[in-house]
Amino acid sequence: MREERANDFVLDMLAQQVLEFGQFTLKSGRRSPYFFNLGAIDSGDGIRRLGSAYAERLRRLGYVFDVIAGPAYKGIPIAVSTSIDMAATGHPVGVAYNRKERKEHGEGGVLVGMPLAQRKVVIVDDVLTAGTAVLELARLVREAGGHLVAVLVALDRQEYIEGGTQTALETISGELSVPVESIAGLNDVVRCIKNDPKYHEILTELANYQHAHCRVIE
Repeated sequence: MREERANDFVLDMLAQQVLEFGQFTLKSGRRSPYFFNLGAIDSGDGIRRLGSAYAERLRRLGYVFDVIAGPAYKGIPIAVSTSIDMAATGHPVGVAYNRKERKEHGEGGVLVGMPLAQRKVVIVDDVLTAGTAVLELARLVREAGGHLVAVLVALDRQEYIEGGTQTALETISGELSVPVESIAGLNDVVRCIKNDPKYHEILTELANYQHAHCRVIE
């Protein structure tokens, strides 16, 4: 069932041009044969489907939580759309996000949305590389008195941290002492496109990339 859900998600990301193949330079400076950008979703229905995918994965993971929090900026529509889907299926939760800069006027502060004190929080984001945005929001959640339950991202690139023996998800999970999960991983991408002749060349590039930089998870 998880593979089926992951395949559906990968196909939707391909259709919305969130997942693209070519030659891309990542934030880390590494050259990658593919790029994943949730910012490419530009329709209400696309955002609705995105929130549904996150909500479905959270339901299957079975976490108990009160608030979905998203780091500015890409995590904000993820948190909002996920909470809408959960409310529509009888599991209402709060929404929160952080500002890039602390607001000194009006209500002030750096966090927006449901107060986090004494509440259980799941953070949602798109992809983890260094995990800077997630780590910052996790710090703010805990400073506000919230209890961080888990982190959920869309895609696990399954790449080792530069010079390390752990992937980005494993590293962030260790730093935060909570599970870090994904809707799909690079292995799901490969499985989803492997029988399509138009991806023959990119599959070779992806295999080389996995061999050089990734943990292949069956």
